[in-house]
Amino acid sequence: MEKPFVSAVTPPPNLQKPAWWFIFRGELLMVLVNPQTFSIPFIKNPNDIGITCIRSQYLGVLGNRHCFSAELGKETAVSKGMVFKNLRSLYPVLGDSLFTVAGRAKQIVEWERTNQFCGCCGLPTVKHHQERARVCTKCKIEVFPRLAPAIIVLISRDQEFLLSRSPHFPPDMYSILAGFVEPGETLEQAVEREVMEEVKLQVKYIRYIESQPWPFPHSLMIGFRAEYSGGKIEIHPTEIEDAMWCSVNNLPLLPPHMSIARRLIDGFIGEVSKISNSTANIS
Repeated sequence: MEKPFVSAVTPPPNLQKPAWWFIFRGELLMVLVNPQTFSIPFIKNPNDIGITCIRSQYLGVLGNRHCFSAELGKETAVSKGMVFKNLRSLYPVLGDSLFTVAGRAKQIVEWERTNQFCGCCGLPTVKHHQERARVCTKCKIEVFPRLAPAIIVLISRDQEFLLSRSPHFPPDMYSILAGFVEPGETLEQAVEREVMEEVKLQVKYIRYIESQPWPFPHSLMIGFRAEYSGGKIEIHPTEIEDAMWCSVNNLPLLPPHMSIARRLIDGFIGEVSKISNSTANIS
């Protein structure tokens, strides 16, 4: 069984072992091209493969391998055998563990890039010596990585559930409702508000299921189930293109398996299938 990822800020002294290096140029992750696949560089230092980074960060240990993130300049070119890929597209190649660490790396790289100077006085910031933070050299304000909590909810009505489509989705794809938590809200209040704003429905029996870090750009998706309690679907004209009740036997294109949306959907489909099979056996 693979050991879980252990987060850390400071690498061991005099580390000479090869490590996973998650190297980003803007939004894109650098990967090595292997026959019919891609891989994360497992090297001692980016200089070993002719790469000069603007800055780098120690992330921790995955299994028994150390992990680093790093940022390249926008115009950085790489040699043959290396390419830049969108992180979402790499999930089938990386799998859960490496994809999760890559997502962490992406967020930390972006946070470091955008917090080199203090937002209060404008002077440079420096790395905190113990924590994942940057400290202003003048006013000593500490800046931690930004995290934006967002709810995502599967709403059921008997053996149906609600699917909706946003304008930015890939063609024909539908998903479940989601939205950012506002200041002063509980998570349950955020669920009720988002559902009312986007489709004008009331829900009840809101319950937490699971969460997922989502580095696009820096969200924490908090997954819920809820039951329909009233109202008629009226879509928000600027956020939703369509919304509908769906049965598990008549589904449109769904989100990819890596997403918490798909896991919530698959969980509901599994429950309905069990009920249907039990009913059939009794009959």
